[in-house]
Amino acid sequence: MDEALARAAQLSEAARRAGSADAHDHMTIALARAHAGAMDEADALIATALAQEPANPAILVGLALIRRQQGRLRDAVLACDEAIRIAPRYPDAWRERGGILAAGGSIAEARRSFAEAALLAPADSAAHAGLAALAAREGGAGEAEDHARRALAADPDNVVAACSLAAAMLATGRAGNVPAMLEPRLAALRHASPDRVLALSRLGDAWDRLGEHARAYDYYRRSKADFAALHAAEATGRMTHRQFVEAIASGLGELDPAAWQPTAGEQPDAAIAPHVFLIGYPRSGTTLAENVLASLPGVAALEERPTLAAADRAYLAGDAAAVAEGLAGFAALDEGGLMDLRAAYWANVRQSGVPAASSGFVDMDPLKGTRLPLISRLFPQTRILIMRRDPRDIVWSCFRTNFAMTSGTLEYTSLEAAAQHYDAMMRLTELALERLALATHIVPYHGLVQDFDATTRAMCDFAGLEWNEAVRGFDRTARRRGVSTASAAQVRRGLYDGTRQWQPYAEWLEPVMPVLEPWLEKFGYTA
Repeated sequence: MDEALARAAQLSEAARRAGSADAHDHMTIALARAHAGAMDEADALIATALAQEPANPAILVGLALIRRQQGRLRDAVLACDEAIRIAPRYPDAWRERGGILAAGGSIAEARRSFAEAALLAPADSAAHAGLAALAAREGGAGEAEDHARRALAADPDNVVAACSLAAAMLATGRAGNVPAMLEPRLAALRHASPDRVLALSRLGDAWDRLGEHARAYDYYRRSKADFAALHAAEATGRMTHRQFVEAIASGLGELDPAAWQPTAGEQPDAAIAPHVFLIGYPRSGTTLAENVLASLPGVAALEERPTLAAADRAYLAGDAAAVAEGLAGFAALDEGGLMDLRAAYWANVRQSGVPAASSGFVDMDPLKGTRLPLISRLFPQTRILIMRRDPRDIVWSCFRTNFAMTSGTLEYTSLEAAAQHYDAMMRLTELALERLALATHIVPYHGLVQDFDATTRAMCDFAGLEWNEAVRGFDRTARRRGVSTASAAQVRRGLYDGTRQWQPYAEWLEPVMPVLEPWLEKFGYTA
C-alpha cells in the first residue's frame, strides 16, 4: 500500500473510532481496505461515504478507484462520468477516467481524458504521465518524451513518467541512458507494486538492447514475480486460464464428433460477410495481420473484444465440470437457440462501432481458439486464419512483455507456466481442427515479415477479400485506428522481422524445451 494512503487511513480510522468520521474519512479507509484485498469492507465503507455526500465528485472518484481495482471497469468509468457531470472541470475525475480507459484498451478515449486533465491542471504530473505512457506504448517517442519530462518536472518521483521516458530512449537508440535514470527510482520501491513491475520490465528491455542478456533476464524474472504476487489474491479460488483451456479440450474430447456436424448457419440481417476470425496465440503476429486486413477498403476489424460474451456466459462459465457440461448443452442447441446467440454476437459487433456497410469483418483475438467449438456451430461459413510463429519466440516474448492483468497474462509469469499454457492452447487447437468442421488457413509469421505480398495475397484469397496494395500501409492503418494490444509500437513502425529473438536466451528456455519440442517439430521450426 502507498505510504501516504496508509498514513491517511490511520488518521481516518482514528476519526471513525471517535465517531467524527466524515465522507472523506470513510472513502480513505475504503481505499486502504481495497488495497489490502478486503473488497467487501471497501464496498461497505464507500457506500457509507456516498450516503454522506452523494454529489461529492471526490467521493465518486474514490468509488471509481475501488471499482477499477475490482476489475469492474465499466462501473468505474460510470462513476467518473457522474463526477464529471457534477463538476466538469474537476481534473481528478478526468485523470482517473483516462487510467480506467487505458486499462480497458479504449486508447483514444483514454488520451482525450488525460488531455482534458492536463488542460485543467497543467502541472498535473499524473495526467502528463498518462499521456506519456500511451504515446510510449504506441511508439510515439517524441510525444512520450515531451509529456514524460513535463510530468517529471512536476514530480521527479513519478515512475510511470520515468518509464515512459525510458521507452522513448530505447526507441531512439539511447538504451545506455536508461539504467542510470531508472535504477535509483527502482531502489526506492521497496515493495511489489505496478510501478516496480513496470520499472523492472523497462530495465530488462534496456539491458537486452545493450546485449547484457543475463542481466536482462533477471530483470524480466523479477518483474514477472512482482506481477504474480500483486495479483495472487485475484486468482485464488478460480480456474487458471490453462485449466480453462484444458476443460474445453476435455469437454470437446468427450463428445461424439457427430454432435458437431455443420448447421445451416443462417445469419441475422446484421451479419457482415466475408466474416473472418483471426486467432493463434499472443505475440504470434495477430495484431500485424489484423491491421493488414483492416487496411483493405471497407473492411472493419475488432481486436480482442468479447464478441461471444452471451455464449460464454451460457456455456463456458463455472468450474471444469460446468464447462464440459456447458459444451454438451451447446452441442445439443437447436437452430433457434443458435440464431439467438448469433444475434447477440452481431449486436456486440455493432455496439463496438463496426459500420453496417462494411465490406468484410475481422474478429481478431489470439486466444479465441478456445471458442472454436462455439464458432463451428454458430458460424459454419466463416473463415479462420491461424497465425503461427516459432514457439520459442512466442513463449519468450510472452514472458518478457509487460501485459495488463487478465487471467491469461497470469500464465506468462514464468517461462515454465508460459510453455505449459502454450502447449495446452496448441493441443486444444489441434483437437478442434481434427473434430470440427472448420475452414482454416495457416498464416506463418515468418512468411508475413519475409514475403509480405505473397503471404497477404494468400490470406485475402482464403478469406474472400480482394487483395489491394493498401495492405502495405498497415502501419498507417494502425496509427489511424489505434492499437490496444502489447504489439502497438511494433505494428506502428512498419514491417519488422521479430524472428529468432529467443536465441540469446536459449539457456533459460532449455528447461521448457521438452514441452515445446513437439510443436517445433510439428510446425517445422526445428531448423
